[in-house]
Amino acid sequence: MTDITTLEADISAAIAAAADAAALEAVRVSALGKSGSISELLKSLGGMSPDERREQGPKINGLRDRIQAAIASRKADLEAAELDARLAAERVDLTLPAPPRRKGSVHPTMQVMDEMIAVFAEMGFSVAEGPDIETDFNNFTALNFPPKHPAREMHDTFFLPEDEHGERKVLRTHTSPVQVRVMHAVNEKVPAWVANGQEPPIRVIVPGRTFRKDSDQTHTPMFHQIEGLVIDKGIHMGHLKWTLETFIARFFETSAVETRFRPHHFPFTEPSAEMDVKCDRSGGEVKIGQGEDWLEILGCGMVHPNVLRNCGLDPDVWQGFAFGCGVDRLGVLKYGMPDLRDMFASDARWLAHYGFSAFAAPNSATGLS
Repeated sequence: MTDITTLEADISAAIAAAADAAALEAVRVSALGKSGSISELLKSLGGMSPDERREQGPKINGLRDRIQAAIASRKADLEAAELDARLAAERVDLTLPAPPRRKGSVHPTMQVMDEMIAVFAEMGFSVAEGPDIETDFNNFTALNFPPKHPAREMHDTFFLPEDEHGERKVLRTHTSPVQVRVMHAVNEKVPAWVANGQEPPIRVIVPGRTFRKDSDQTHTPMFHQIEGLVIDKGIHMGHLKWTLETFIARFFETSAVETRFRPHHFPFTEPSAEMDVKCDRSGGEVKIGQGEDWLEILGCGMVHPNVLRNCGLDPDVWQGFAFGCGVDRLGVLKYGMPDLRDMFASDARWLAHYGFSAFAAPNSATGLS
């Protein structure tokens, strides 16, 4: 009896002195482990006589139960103390302001399109819009594309299934069909989706999405384009040249714009030209208005007489010019983006880097942010 009492006192003192969970576990193992002091007492019951077992058994089992309870109580105390220490150390100051929420941004394509529209608006152009799905007549025939032109082939154009009339509409390959719709509005009621259909003189730009089967570093299957159309009496290439040079100077915010026009072929213009601007390609960047290199920037020309006839205008009375350029491509050039495909990659990190704040200071050239 004295041995059990002394053993219990020693073990209880060790439990109380345990400063952490590791020390308490060591006490538990020394008392209740496979070779612990209490475990050895329990093993000795097998060698006792029945009378001794009846006397010592309840004492030893009682000792085991009391030590187990003491260990559990001390463990709970240590865990509570540890939690209190963590709460004190990891305290959250609820009086601090919440972290700022990430603001949305304007996509570079939309920013560039707004800048271009603002420049042309100051030059007297209005904006016209049209549907993404077009008829073959508006997309090709009215624009003087011959029946076997490569653009009409499946490898260049997205064709839709035949409708009930056997016609296959297309995803428009350019925004020029809206020019056709605007000119047709001379003698027809203006459709609801044409913003500014009007009789000549006509001066419109047509921003919007276009679609072609093409994908590389400078081409994407869906891209944005702005086309311009001017119809009036006495229009000539000089008017076209002044309009485009003025636009490039305002858009790239430089007065040192030098251009050249190379003969080209477009079915809907005659004569046709590619316009190049002088630039500097050194240092991995393209700088417009300096250097000795040339960069193709857009296509243009005088509206073909057949297009005027197809749209109900007399080419002996009315003349005009048209031009078209890629919105995304000009944005890449102006803001130094390395790959056009990133515009459509849905990468929030890219947009956080290149996106424009809706509340930024106005652009000095366009008045837009």
